[in-house]
Amino acid sequence: MSNRIDYGNLMHDAMRGLIRKVLTDVSENGLPGAHHFFISFGTEHPEVQIADWLRDRYPDEMTVVLQHWFENLDVGEDGFAVTLNFGDSPEPLYIPYDAIHTFVDPSVEFGLRFETQGEMDDDDDLDDYDDDLDDLPEHEVVDMGDREERDHKAKPKGEAEVVSLDSFRK
Repeated sequence: MSNRIDYGNLMHDAMRGLIRKVLTDVSENGLPGAHHFFISFGTEHPEVQIADWLRDRYPDEMTVVLQHWFENLDVGEDGFAVTLNFGDSPEPLYIPYDAIHTFVDPSVEFGLRFETQGEMDDDDDLDDYDDDLDDLPEHEVVDMGDREERDHKAKPKGEAEVVSLDSFRK
C-alpha cells in the first residue's frame, strides 16, 4: 500500500469517465446543437489503431475532430472507435482513453488536458508546495502540476479560470 493518495491519477480517471459518458451520449443521440470535439491523442500509444499512412504522417500526436462527418462511433470501457473522413477517404480509428492528451469542445469553451507528472521521490521537499498553498485564497482550486507553468504570471488567451464556489453554497 502506498503512503500517498495519487490524486493525479484519480482525477485523470474521473476525466476519462466524463469523456466516455459524453461520447456515449453522442453515440446514442448525436451531437446536440453546435457541440463538436477536438481530441488530441498520442499515436505512439500501443493500443491506438490507425492506418499506417496516418501513423507515418503523425508519429507522435494527432488531433481529430468529431463534428460534421463521423460514423460508427462505438464507445467502450477502455476507449472508443470511430470512422472519420480524411480527404474523402473513410478511415476507422480506435483511441484508448489513456492515449488522449486533450479533449476540447470549443462551442462551450470546455477543455481537458491530461499531463503526465513524474512521481515524486521520497527525498522531494513538500514544504515548497505547502508554502505555496499558504498564499492561496480559501476556496481556490489549483493544479499542483508543473511549477514553471503555475508560476507563469501571464494567462494565455483561452486558458481556464479558477472559479470560487462560494456563491453556490447555502
